[in-house]
Amino acid sequence: MTGSRPARVWGLVAGQAARRGGRVSAGDACAAAVTAVEVSGAWLIAVPGTGAGHLMQATNEVSELLAELELTLGEGPGRDAAAAGGPVLASALGAGGAARRWPVFAVAACAAGAAAVFTFPLQVGAIRAGVMGLYRERPGPLSAFQLGDALVFADTATLLLLESGHQTADGAGSDLRAPPLDLTGYRAEVDQATGMLTEQLGVGIAEAFIRLRAYAYVNDLRLTDVARDIVARRLRLQPDPAPSHEGEG
Repeated sequence: MTGSRPARVWGLVAGQAARRGGRVSAGDACAAAVTAVEVSGAWLIAVPGTGAGHLMQATNEVSELLAELELTLGEGPGRDAAAAGGPVLASALGAGGAARRWPVFAVAACAAGAAAVFTFPLQVGAIRAGVMGLYRERPGPLSAFQLGDALVFADTATLLLLESGHQTADGAGSDLRAPPLDLTGYRAEVDQATGMLTEQLGVGIAEAFIRLRAYAYVNDLRLTDVARDIVARRLRLQPDPAPSHEGEG
């Protein structure tokens, strides 16, 4: 232990992995940040080459809901952090600035129990791997020391996420599938539903995910519930109608 901030943070991440009895993962960096940064919960969204985000880690149900809100609504501090390539710190979601910036997300996040959200892009140079989000039940900014720690936790999660390759087929590498809240089924259902929509709608994987998200948003449903109904064949989305040529000629 050198006493440096990165070494101290790494020790906390390794300790988190040791407590759950697994290899060190990006999920451990996310979970360890909760106590160290003094927040109420955290989540980790990984973004593969297709651009469709996957919730890889959530430390509690509120964290899961906040991540899913951003994926469903297409707005929020995490989306902005990923686009800008820098942290987005919303210390008071109930204030006018947040409501104007994210009119739907801010209201829904407050209703879910979050008063402040802090998001950090997971990236190295031009490589963007995802977003780490933290939330608090009460409004207020991070201290300079807490912000410094959060940035190092995000850097650590980035390196571990890229190293894992989002899991190899045989399960080798860092274990991202053993978070405090088991999201294996969540990811599998969303992936399967998106794949089914590519066939049903005759579109690519990115467009299929957009259609899945849009249906959930328009009908005020959770993304997981819509995905589950599509996989169970209780719901079938229809292709867009062909453009009408009436009156031409």
